[in-house]
Amino acid sequence: MTDKKATLKIDGLDEAVDLPMYSGTMGPDVLDVRGLTGKGYFTYDPGFVSTAACESKITYIDGAKGQLLHRGYPIDQLATESDFLETCYLLLHGELPSENEYEEFVDIITNHTMVHESITRFFRGFHHDSHPMAMMCGIVGALSAFYHDSLDITDPRHRLISAHRLIAKMPTLAAMCYKHSQGQPFMYPDNKLGYAENFLHMMFGTPCDDPKVNPVLARAMDRIFLLHADHEQNASTSTVRLAGSSGANPFACIAAGIATLWGPAHGGANEAVLKMLEEIGDVSNIDEFIDKAKDKNDPFRLMGFGHRVYKNFDPRAKVMKETCDEVLSELGLEDDPLLKIAKRLEQIALEDEYFVQKKLYPNVDFYSGIIMKAIGIPTDMFTVIFATGRTVGWIAHWHEMLGEAMKIGRPRQLYTGATPRDYTPRNGRKAADKSDF
Repeated sequence: MTDKKATLKIDGLDEAVDLPMYSGTMGPDVLDVRGLTGKGYFTYDPGFVSTAACESKITYIDGAKGQLLHRGYPIDQLATESDFLETCYLLLHGELPSENEYEEFVDIITNHTMVHESITRFFRGFHHDSHPMAMMCGIVGALSAFYHDSLDITDPRHRLISAHRLIAKMPTLAAMCYKHSQGQPFMYPDNKLGYAENFLHMMFGTPCDDPKVNPVLARAMDRIFLLHADHEQNASTSTVRLAGSSGANPFACIAAGIATLWGPAHGGANEAVLKMLEEIGDVSNIDEFIDKAKDKNDPFRLMGFGHRVYKNFDPRAKVMKETCDEVLSELGLEDDPLLKIAKRLEQIALEDEYFVQKKLYPNVDFYSGIIMKAIGIPTDMFTVIFATGRTVGWIAHWHEMLGEAMKIGRPRQLYTGATPRDYTPRNGRKAADKSDF
């Protein structure tokens, strides 16, 4: 932070307003506009795209440079050298663990993967074709009814216990959502397996067989979790912070984040990729759809290319592409019709002048969707897996917020509705205009 300031002159005010300007360790300077409220003004910023609602030390993004850092570490280094649970520790505690700290953390998470047996009865209340995200919203919110022994959000130890429970139990709950939809028995976690390996075991294993998970697929799943672990102040993370600012328990806050992630504009991108590939249908149709994508008057969009934040390239995509190639080679799926379409689209995006000029490179959602399709995960589970990986980021931000001087979120508005008017009895009114709905 610095002592710089900006001076704002407002018509109707005799004196200018000084606005303090803060500098972070990286990124643009930020104007402190809180002093405007006392003058009778506040700022207007739909979507909060130009507003810093918090101070954070967790994740930094520079979209112009294609840079994503977790606690200062580049995402490509973490994805290549680290694993998901070590990255979880980093996000929660601010530093990479020592060997002993890592082993202790893995042991804690491994021994918290089981859920209360009564939770299995919750699933019986859901129809077999319920959307998995609907189940996740309800089940995660209900965890506070089972684990209410550590819900004092003012106690750092309670917060840490809740963090461990959520990180550990999310894969178990995610797999239970899938098993319920398939009419198969739930699989208990196996403490001999790693985090991602255990998840695939619970997804696709049965009580009739011993655990047998392909290590290439387990590593790919671990990278999917890692590359989705946190992404700064996005819609779901901001929702978790806003819910947490009211003093809500961690399970309710994470359920709020899951609900926000469910929106197709946020967490549905990799599912949209598969739907697009199915719409294209065959490699012979690609040129037609490429022309549609280039036509600014055509509503068709190529999903999984470009990114709202990254104006250069998605730093997560390079690692995910390598993982995608490994999975397709391991499973011998190079001739799968949808995956052949995807590989051809990837080639065009990397070579075609139109896409290169507009920097519409394949992003992490493009490759993660292909990987999960190859593994055999249905598209309606994609966002559940996204939520499983993102849970640690949500918790880290929630914990960081509670460690500061917490202030309940209260966004303002630009009111454009009716001015004061008198009540009219029903028999003297005209029919109401329902055009707003």
